[in-house]
Amino acid sequence: MKKIRYLLIVFILAFDQLVKYAVRTSMTVGESIPVIQDVFHLTYVQNTGAAFSLFEGRMMFLMIVPLLALLFGIWYMEKHQKEHNLLLLSLILIISGGIGNLIDRFLLGYVTDMFDFRFFPVFNIADIAICVGCFFLTLYIFCFDGKEKERAA
Repeated sequence: MKKIRYLLIVFILAFDQLVKYAVRTSMTVGESIPVIQDVFHLTYVQNTGAAFSLFEGRMMFLMIVPLLALLFGIWYMEKHQKEHNLLLLSLILIISGGIGNLIDRFLLGYVTDMFDFRFFPVFNIADIAICVGCFFLTLYIFCFDGKEKERAA
């Protein structure tokens, strides 16, 4: 994991960007294609806010704060290369998802979202990576963080 961390980031980032590109070039904004009627749709949304459209219209804030967080995440990942693989995986997912959404914000002025479960805000692959990464980070903190340090001592 330690040796391929940047390759994984590039792979997740490329997958995210390819799916977003496919949606932008094959659908119109607001178009919704049912995959499972009334359960799961592909819906093209241009999100100018953060999660749940928070901070909509505050583009500078939505670019600077995540950029600083990403730089911190990369620095932290480099400083903790010898930590548990779950920590590295969580950081890889968070970093790749964060970069994916930042690319959209910087180049397009919005984030391309497409996965629509009808009862939840529309989201994308980068959002999934960030959420799964945060889940793994929480799991690492509660299950491994203290135990790793105890074993080392």
